[in-house]
Amino acid sequence: MLSEIIALENGFLPTKATQIRIAATLHDVGKQQIPETILSKPSKLTKEEFEIIKAHTILGANMLKTIKGDIGIITRACCMYHHEWFDGKGYWGKRLNELPLYISFVAISDVFSALISKRPYKNAWPLHEAMQYIQNKAGTQFSPELVNMFQKLILNDNNIPAIIYGGNK
Repeated sequence: MLSEIIALENGFLPTKATQIRIAATLHDVGKQQIPETILSKPSKLTKEEFEIIKAHTILGANMLKTIKGDIGIITRACCMYHHEWFDGKGYWGKRLNELPLYISFVAISDVFSALISKRPYKNAWPLHEAMQYIQNKAGTQFSPELVNMFQKLILNDNNIPAIIYGGNK
């Protein structure tokens, strides 16, 4: 839902923003083909395990290859590239500005969601720590413009933290 809100905030038409939300929902579908022992590992991944995790992007895009039209294109691109960085140091070495803008929306939403959620290897972060992390990644992981817009959106829209935390900020 956050990717859709960001898309609307960036002037995308509601139909396209909805497609981006759907794509964001499916961006990690390839993890279904990753061993649970790796996905739920509470400690640092080995180099080999990390390579297996990276493959979820390719696996997901391949799983969705039969989806036709714009929604298929958007969904496969989000699966494949949601771990790319603004500076090109993501999984596959692509710069986010080389890719469709909506991938940046899914990428920042994915990181934010991961930060504020409990995972086998970490506890959920408080909102202010997650926002600081996002801010610290401006110019490397995310474009500075997207980070500024994202922070204003999260901090100025009382509905978003309420949706994320069920009303507890």
